[in-house]
Amino acid sequence: MKRSLVIAAIVCWAVYIVSGCGLPAQEAGDTAPADVPESKRTTPGLYVTAKQAYEKWKADPQNVKILDVRTPEEYIFVGHAEMAWSVPLKLQTHQWDADRKKLVMKDNPDFVAKVKEIVKPEDTLLVICRSGGRSAKAVNLLDEAGLKKLYNIIDGTEGDTVKDPQSVFLGKRMVNGWKNSGLPWTYDLDAERMRLPAE
Repeated sequence: MKRSLVIAAIVCWAVYIVSGCGLPAQEAGDTAPADVPESKRTTPGLYVTAKQAYEKWKADPQNVKILDVRTPEEYIFVGHAEMAWSVPLKLQTHQWDADRKKLVMKDNPDFVAKVKEIVKPEDTLLVICRSGGRSAKAVNLLDEAGLKKLYNIIDGTEGDTVKDPQSVFLGKRMVNGWKNSGLPWTYDLDAERMRLPAE
């Protein structure tokens, strides 16, 4: 019985990968705003999937940058796109929020300034987080600060959660996203690509 569950789980996972990990059908271009959940929408209204972001970067790596806005802990321990710059939007504290059952996050006061250190005005900036929510907030902050050509990578690094109640992967981030799409990622760190806030 256990073996058949494992086989079923592997088949289920393979179907997600082969079918494009649940990505929107229009893989050749940018993702349409109608396909984007409200929590991932931005003021500029420019969206790409992880696969689309990688293709944009490959086509023009000198002028297209991938910005990872997750915490330094996520960037280090979960892994990141090989070419991504790390500028955290929020920082992890060690204070427990009992109501929300998670650690409290605080804003990075240096976020916009640190991004401006690495981006030229004419650059295209593809912003990524875990699954598209924080990156949307980051895009809006950068838009307010006057940056242009800001795209939200809507499926993020880890992707969306499996919704199928019959799946052994229910609730796991295994649908789309940078890592689930087979794109180049690493745990290796490059100090030049990390813009950490001042202590």
